[in-house]
Amino acid sequence: MAYTSIFLLGVSKAGLKGLSIFNVTLLALAFSAKESTGILMPLLLVGDIIAVIYYNRHTQWKYILQFLPWMIVGILIGVLVGKDLPERQFKIGMVFVIFLSLAILLYWDRRKSKSVPKHWTFAGGVGILAGICTMIGNLAGAFSNIFFLAMRLPKNEFVGTAAWLFLITNAFKLPFHIFIWKTISWESLIIDLKLLPAIFLGMFLGIRLVKIIQEKHYRRFILIVTAIGAIAILLR
Repeated sequence: MAYTSIFLLGVSKAGLKGLSIFNVTLLALAFSAKESTGILMPLLLVGDIIAVIYYNRHTQWKYILQFLPWMIVGILIGVLVGKDLPERQFKIGMVFVIFLSLAILLYWDRRKSKSVPKHWTFAGGVGILAGICTMIGNLAGAFSNIFFLAMRLPKNEFVGTAAWLFLITNAFKLPFHIFIWKTISWESLIIDLKLLPAIFLGMFLGIRLVKIIQEKHYRRFILIVTAIGAIAILLR
């Protein structure tokens, strides 16, 4: 189960965004919920580094600069309240926001609208939620997907921009996991070494799949998997 989880992580980091909920859930089943976050953190960084190396030329930094500060605020909120936040209520609220955002995106698509949200409150609200969710459960993917879909980024720009965003935020989260939550240890790093081949295999397959998926089908895939992921969050 752990190898399947990290294989899906590699596929997700390679560009098939939205699969993160499944690898997080599977790893939590293979280990305890708290232990799994410490195991996952270094592997996320490995996936981010490979994705950045491969997709770097497609990165759109203006969207990172628009989204990243708010996400960091959310991470800091998550550090402070993560242990005391009522999990059930948090999940329900998060899923409600995801489905509301997806409904708006689908409405725009049906209207063939080419406009994108420009007010700072959109990037701010989605970014803070992404930061809180990534700190508490490594589940920022749904919210970053919504933001990049709303910005109408083409497939490769979507992947390249998300790669840098998560490399920066996961590196920012790392000291909190080591020194405050103490979820990363020598034992968890040894487990990571054993799981490394799975992430390499997943990224190898994911990169090839992204190449053959057409732009319109890629956007549809992200919308569907994000919606499925939201339901999975509620059922975890």
